Amino acid sequence: MPHTMSRMGDVLAGFHATWEFESDSVRIRFERGIRTPKLFQSLGERRVPLEAIAGVTLTPGRRGTVVLRAVPRPGADPLMEAAAGQLKEASDPYRLVLPADRETLAEYYADELSGLLTGDGDPAERFLVAPPETPRQFKAYDGKASFDGKAVSFRWFWTGASSAKWKAGDQSFPVTGLSGVAWRSPEVFDDGHLRLLRREAAGEQPSQPDQDPAAVVFGLGYGPVHESLPFAAAVLAAVRAAGAAPVTSVPAPLRDPADIAERIRHLGELHRAGLVTDEEFSSKKAELLAEL
Repeated sequence: MPHTMSRMGDVLAGFHATWEFESDSVRIRFERGIRTPKLFQSLGERRVPLEAIAGVTLTPGRRGTVVLRAVPRPGADPLMEAAAGQLKEASDPYRLVLPADRETLAEYYADELSGLLTGDGDPAERFLVAPPETPRQFKAYDGKASFDGKAVSFRWFWTGASSAKWKAGDQSFPVTGLSGVAWRSPEVFDDGHLRLLRREAAGEQPSQPDQDPAAVVFGLGYGPVHESLPFAAAVLAAVRAAGAAPVTSVPAPLRDPADIAERIRHLGELHRAGLVTDEEFSSKKAELLAEL
């Protein structure tokens, strides 16, 4: 009997994940374990409809592996929209890494999956992949972010929040008043942060994230990708569902020397508290001073 991938139940297991091919989708089940990227563990399982996939690639990987990748259709997945190309290769949830000796099998699945795709790769008009579940929360450097599905709340920490945020007080933002989110990965940008884009502030030059009551800043051990990115994706999906026009990026403001001095002060507090090592303190301080 011919083996057809369109038959439900076909499974392809790789490192850190297993793909189960269904008649209209690919179900990705991520493994748990110390070697599995934390983002994968946080996501757990995802169902990706075939209409959310623009194409399939098979390429050589590192250290005797091959990589099967489903290319997500633009605008189809809130997680990838929030990530905006900032994910490291190893944390890409659309990659399945397999031993090189399974290349023939991987090639078969790549061909079969490609044959089932009917889309032309144009941006999707709506999200087709389910967003991370809510409620969600995570600790940033200067506050705790919470999302219950209807509103985002920021509660400031006295050890990290700027005087501007303390003056503004704890914040709550209904999704109906937002136009999008801007997530900056703590692994890519020195000033990683999550900023809520407010409709009422459209067109305004944003403040530095550590001065903006609509943003929380990340730092060493604060706002990690596996916590802050699913949070951003869940908020973005809720904003789109509320009918807001998609806005996912804002221009970067210029650095203020006073803000850098305050960041160095906070870094010193962490160092004295034993939360960062001497080496980490010196390295990060040097980076901040270089921006003056």
